[in-house]
Amino acid sequence: MVTEEEVEAIGRTLVDETQPLKTRFRALFTLRNVGGRAAIDWISRAFGDESALLKHELAYCLGQMQDERAIPCLVRVLQDASQEPMVRHEAGEALGAIGNPQVLDVLRRYSADPVIEVAETCQLAVKRLEWLQKNRRPLDPAPPDEEKDVAKLRETLLDESRPLFDRYRAMFALRNVGGKAAALALADGLACGSALFRHEIGFVLGQMQHEACVPQLTAALESVSENPMVRHECAEALGSIAGGSCLETLRAFAHDEERVVRESCEVALDMYAYANGPEFQYADGLSKLQASG
Repeated sequence: MVTEEEVEAIGRTLVDETQPLKTRFRALFTLRNVGGRAAIDWISRAFGDESALLKHELAYCLGQMQDERAIPCLVRVLQDASQEPMVRHEAGEALGAIGNPQVLDVLRRYSADPVIEVAETCQLAVKRLEWLQKNRRPLDPAPPDEEKDVAKLRETLLDESRPLFDRYRAMFALRNVGGKAAALALADGLACGSALFRHEIGFVLGQMQHEACVPQLTAALESVSENPMVRHECAEALGSIAGGSCLETLRAFAHDEERVVRESCEVALDMYAYANGPEFQYADGLSKLQASG
């Protein structure tokens, strides 16, 4: 049983701007795993931070927790035009992930947002919630396609005339199929037109952790003309893959001019160290707290 005092201590680490970002990330994922009202309150409190990367991850974790008590906070973040697009996008996606149809009206309203990444995210979230009313709950922004043929899924994935929801379904189906061919098919999506789509490709490649896509992820991270939201996701994917060639790239871009990129590389380097080290778990805020006590 996690005590209120322990949750508070981890929460204080999360909101402490003097702490290294990697330490705050581990505190965040610990709170996500603990769950409950107090954890949601601490995560919500951190949306006043200056780091867009941290706020993006706050929204992501609230979506993963799938606790309806996070809805008011996420709606406020989505509605706040002063928040960075990648943060508002993640809040919209999190509202879709929680799965309560009460947010359909607000998601439909922001489906016409002037920020394209926010609009596309809310359109996808609306489609997901509509789908959920007739089907079982998927954990992804769109339910995986039932097709298993990699060539056919790749064709759908890359067809920019198709609805984004259908292409997302192909994306998650390719991830579930797994293997080198599927990873390379997904990596081809890094050349598609929508920054939101490319960012999700980077996230999914990080989930797959297949080294075949390292060159494409590296190229996207290295491209200064690429949307920072995409570069951030590619950096974290390289940290998840944690192969030898990833380390040099992440170190090189840990000093990038874009704050969200260099912070992503900092976090990715910590993920790399975790993957290649003796630590038992990444979300170690609770174990460290108990060890120090």
